[in-house]
Amino acid sequence: MNDPILEMRGVSKTFFGIKALRAVDLTVYPGEIHALMGENGAGKSTLMKILSGAYRPDPGGEIRIEGRTVRIEGPLGGRAAGISIIYQELSLAPNLSVAENIYLGREISRSGLLARGAMREGVGPILKRLGADFLPSTLVAHLSMGQRQLVEIARALHVRSKILIMDEPTTSLSAAESERLFALIRQLRAEGLAIIYISHRMDEVYALGDRVTVLRDGRLVGSLDKPEIRADTIVRLMVGRDVSSFYKKDHDPEAGRGHPVLAAIDMADGGRVKGCSLIVHAGEVVGLAGLIGAGRTELAHLIIGASPKTSGRLELEGRPVEIRTPGEALEAGIAYLTEDRKALGLFLDMSCLDNINLAVLGRDAKLGWFLDRDKARERADRAFAGLSIRAANAGVSAGGLSGGNQQKVLLSRLLAIAPKVLILDEPTRGVDVGAKSEIYSIIDNLAKAGTAILVISSDLPEIIGICDRVVVMRSGHIAGEVRRGPHSPLAQEDIMGLATGMEHLDA
Repeated sequence: MNDPILEMRGVSKTFFGIKALRAVDLTVYPGEIHALMGENGAGKSTLMKILSGAYRPDPGGEIRIEGRTVRIEGPLGGRAAGISIIYQELSLAPNLSVAENIYLGREISRSGLLARGAMREGVGPILKRLGADFLPSTLVAHLSMGQRQLVEIARALHVRSKILIMDEPTTSLSAAESERLFALIRQLRAEGLAIIYISHRMDEVYALGDRVTVLRDGRLVGSLDKPEIRADTIVRLMVGRDVSSFYKKDHDPEAGRGHPVLAAIDMADGGRVKGCSLIVHAGEVVGLAGLIGAGRTELAHLIIGASPKTSGRLELEGRPVEIRTPGEALEAGIAYLTEDRKALGLFLDMSCLDNINLAVLGRDAKLGWFLDRDKARERADRAFAGLSIRAANAGVSAGGLSGGNQQKVLLSRLLAIAPKVLILDEPTRGVDVGAKSEIYSIIDNLAKAGTAILVISSDLPEIIGICDRVVVMRSGHIAGEVRRGPHSPLAQEDIMGLATGMEHLDA
């Protein structure tokens, strides 16, 4: 193996007396994809911000690049050392062109004017090398998320980076965009670039990772070579317990059989959803699976009245109900957890207490107007204790929490109304492994208490691990259903066969 391009030795970081990193080591080689994993708060981002120059480490550690000890002063120092970082929230300027974004901070000017033509010519070869299907003159605002990722990578290559850090790069990408990104990452690895890849997604780590380093509570707990990369090993390192307890499933779905709570019958929206019917019983977790674009979220929006239906009807506990708005759905006892908690769910600048109590403001109001702060505080405290929300107190802003804790705050708001039906749309997207396990336990306990639960998820292991049966959508239709047997798990092959239409090709 070649000499390492990066060696971080004994790197520590303290914030206000709290140790975020404790003498962490990391070694990365040229031409490798090195996955960095750990729960939110494990120290991954802190370590990478030190490497890229955003944070200054505590005295005593050492960073070596190509065998030379370096002191990285600020992001410009990181860039000068050959390090580029692509954050989960892309840092592009949408009102500028692709070329202007790539040259941002290093613009070419002549006679005091931007030399846009020269910049377009300068980025052309790199865009061609990356297989870009857009021009250097294209406004970034007109690009898809996958194309914007490509611009970020082009910017890193344009400054001749030796180490590229990618933080959850597929969070906002479609399956097709993700596959194109993976092909590009493999191409860059073959060209000798060192890539540090931060992800919560096991399938991505399997597909890409040459090695995996795992952090827990600010400490290095293990590094694995390719043959050692296994889900059970990684989960045990990340959360400190065995993978067998990951998917908690103690509820008995048969206890509620014969007691349908939600029945959606012949639902259609004149576009994506075409005559879909499903039933969810009390104490049952039903999965709604399918490829991206199959119509799963659109069907959920019809059920809760977020989109107008062209046909179909709803029954709740055997009685017809008319749901025209999400507010009416809540009043009827149907709660929906959105797949986009930041844009459509939480008010990030508001406190956790206020976010948790939003759905019951009217119920708790004094004299029909004033919020009963004592009740609100009691409810928030119960949510913090019952759902293990990790924050200093309920008064902190929701925007400052980790992804898993934000999701639990949003879930707490829905549980405050004691719903009969809970629809969870991608409930663990952007959530670390430890928080996923806790959310699965919450779902199991709710089912045990009799709540009817519908889970929409693109994560097949998640669907198989927590659901009692799975309804599969394809091209706006219900393609079929897969059930768990008395002694057999749900079959991934059966679900994918229905989702893709391949079940018709079985001999």
